[in-house]
Amino acid sequence: MLKMDEIKQLPIEELKIRLRDAKEELINLKFQLALHQLENPLKVRYLRKDIARLKTVIREHELGLKKEIESKG
Repeated sequence: MLKMDEIKQLPIEELKIRLRDAKEELINLKFQLALHQLENPLKVRYLRKDIARLKTVIREHELGLKKEIESKG
């Protein structure tokens, strides 16, 4: 489970990658849940909340409420 402090420290590109990965994982978890193969059904709830957190921070970047942290390379 991701924490909001951790999410806010990531650059926008990394946020978008993590969002895409989380959505794919949610699809897989829902499939396992439907087949009764998921050991912990709460994983779906936690993942949905992580997706919401990621979307919130991405939207803040889009609206200009949060300035993008420049990655040092």
